[in-house]
Amino acid sequence: MAAETASTRRAPGGSELRDDVTEALAAAFFEELSAVGYGRLSLEAVAKRAGAGKAAIYRRWPSKRDMTVALLSRVAIAAIAPADTGTLRGDLEHYLHDAVRALTHPLASRIIPDLMAEATRDPELAEELMDSLRGPRRENAAKILRAAIDRGEVPADVDLELSLDFLAGPLYWRLAVVHLPADDDYVDRLVTQLVRFLALPGPST
Repeated sequence: MAAETASTRRAPGGSELRDDVTEALAAAFFEELSAVGYGRLSLEAVAKRAGAGKAAIYRRWPSKRDMTVALLSRVAIAAIAPADTGTLRGDLEHYLHDAVRALTHPLASRIIPDLMAEATRDPELAEELMDSLRGPRRENAAKILRAAIDRGEVPADVDLELSLDFLAGPLYWRLAVVHLPADDDYVDRLVTQLVRFLALPGPST
């Protein structure tokens, strides 16, 4: 058998999976999901759009839900990753600008509302998306706060859970719920308020 290269990986059964086919399927999935929504999404249509057979999908993902969760997780977590700029303000600016780009991407702006609605009808999908998306993304944001605590910019007794809500909530509300723009000036003002909030002394004991 030929040796594995950077362009192949192995399925659980041992067969080689070509990365170019995987990426074509991923691109076709997002285009199809954007076009028809999760409820009407069919794996046959994804395979046809990618120029592949349906079996190519099942060698990688056992179901539509598995494909959805896996691909969304990969994209969403990579899109908003923490950066170590050396300051809380710099880290927040990088993180929130990445979030703006992710939430305003043409495909994301159509996919996210559809999946949010679908999750209210499909508890299992909602749970899997929560486990695969919310946890890792909040952990990325938590790294920013822990680094700021280590530098002495944020009190060690800060309410980490509440602070993570403040990091994610305003921007998501503005872009995904009320559909208002978030330009550089807005992000700058948001970062200023977040730094002020995070630098406040913790509750007295």
